[in-house]
Amino acid sequence: MANTPQAKKRIRRNNRRAEINGARMSRIRGFVKKVETACEAGDKDAAQTALKIAQPELARGVARGVMHKNTASRKLSRLTKRVAAL
Repeated sequence: MANTPQAKKRIRRNNRRAEINGARMSRIRGFVKKVETACEAGDKDAAQTALKIAQPELARGVARGVMHKNTASRKLSRLTKRVAAL
């Protein structure tokens, strides 16, 4: 267990940040899922619209530090490829 006041503060801060970052990742996953479900349904218009919404969300995740830039880039690339294949 943490002994110093600073260590206790870091634990509180880390718990707050983990909650916020978890919500952000969940939000990003939701937008990606919308693109994937539209692709599976074969609805190209819906997939393109969902992709346009998901793209800035992925970029925002990178900017906020909850996702590595290469991970976001890879996900975006794969989604774009799937939508283009429709």
